[in-house]
Amino acid sequence: MARKPQLVIFLRAPQRGAVKRRLAMEIGPRQAHAFYAGVSRDVVRRLARGRRWHLSLAVTPDALAAHARFWPASIPRLPQGTGDLGRRMGRVFASLPPGPVVIVGTDIPGLSGRHIEQAFATLKRNEAVFGPAADGGYWLIGLARRRLAPRALVARLFRGVRWSTAHALDDTRTNLPKGASGPLLARLEDIDDAASWRRAQESADLPRF
Repeated sequence: MARKPQLVIFLRAPQRGAVKRRLAMEIGPRQAHAFYAGVSRDVVRRLARGRRWHLSLAVTPDALAAHARFWPASIPRLPQGTGDLGRRMGRVFASLPPGPVVIVGTDIPGLSGRHIEQAFATLKRNEAVFGPAADGGYWLIGLARRRLAPRALVARLFRGVRWSTAHALDDTRTNLPKGASGPLLARLEDIDDAASWRRAQESADLPRF
């Protein structure tokens, strides 16, 4: 029996003062915390409905991965561990059972199960897939882990990536091995500052937080 593809949501425990610090500086810690708690809960619930993939949560800080009450207890969790984002994602890619893996974040109100389905469909024909964010980063990365050994691929994939800059997506795609394709999905916006937060509040297509 074929294994279900793996979907991993990267998220931070929504502790007051510990989430969306840049946003909090602009709109206040209370509103920033309320936004993150709401959007992360909504994304987890929405993507948990998908029966075509196995869902797990990669949580930081590690101490709250096993017993935190913020998410449904039925969803498996794993600690993100230490290091920058690339090191933490690489650890997840290298440790999961064989088969395609997709990683997404939680501060993307427009994220839906349809995007995840598109990502896994893309990985049937390509080694990688990316969901580009409006700020030059990416809200999704997926690897087929078929032609290339996971550890060998992730060892180079995140090398030298300039995280939290407009170069993060280009840097990562440049690190793909020669001949490995990494198509793009729809561009979505992750909420990091007051301007993007206001656009999310005003959009008729997005939940209000």
